[in-house]
Amino acid sequence: MSLFITSLNSGSNGNCYYVGNNNDAVLIDVGISCRETERRMKKLDLSIKKVKAIFVSHEHGDHIKGVSVLANKYSLPVYITESTAKRGPILIKHLSRKFKADEPIAVGELVVTAFTKKHDAADPHSFIVSYNSITVGVITDIGIACNNVIHHFKQCHAAFLETNYDEVMLENGSYPLHLKNRIRGGEGHISNKQALELFVKHRPPFMTHLLLSHLSQENNSPQIAESIFTPHANGTKIIVASRHEATEVFTITSNEIKEEKIVFKKAKQLGLFG
Repeated sequence: MSLFITSLNSGSNGNCYYVGNNNDAVLIDVGISCRETERRMKKLDLSIKKVKAIFVSHEHGDHIKGVSVLANKYSLPVYITESTAKRGPILIKHLSRKFKADEPIAVGELVVTAFTKKHDAADPHSFIVSYNSITVGVITDIGIACNNVIHHFKQCHAAFLETNYDEVMLENGSYPLHLKNRIRGGEGHISNKQALELFVKHRPPFMTHLLLSHLSQENNSPQIAESIFTPHANGTKIIVASRHEATEVFTITSNEIKEEKIVFKKAKQLGLFG
């Protein structure tokens, strides 16, 4: 039994992450168009029929652009907090479902758990997706590696982890000072260096894949990000998630390393907005 993951797109021009098994899948954010989501999934031989839900991390446009059209076309439930829904995509009411941090939600055979993070949005969350003792994290748009991020990162067999900017490139780049300070101020994004520190200090011994995600086009490069992580990989496959195309589909399995048992609350299906 495995989980299959891919980044359909990752960056300020749109974020969309796929996590699924043989029967069920979820999309974390749909920040690219419905047509482009369909095209990239088809190219990877991923069936849209397996997608059972969309989870929305926050209301910024690069995370919600295609949510409404995709959800409406395929009648997909959209899990979104009430605060985000007030500012986010226009949704058909019967497709909108509430979630709360730390309350696992069953989506077919998958269990999705949201957790709060630091980011300059109304009610931002990241997610872990679990199945058959395998856990994948989608951990981007984090201003700092707070205790919530550390706790959930330590559970992951694979993770999409933000590596947004190179500190020198940001400092010397063309962005105005207020935008530089927004990015690096603790509620924007984390740098390559900050992400590497999280990886080196808190990577679990069973982590097999790390997808470097949400790279800035102006203040980072795939070569720089990959070059600082590769010397510390120690058996973890390092992949840079592109802002222009999908990654390949990676197969994530459990392994023989004994892991600390993680006890989840009982997963439940949450009700519709009233």
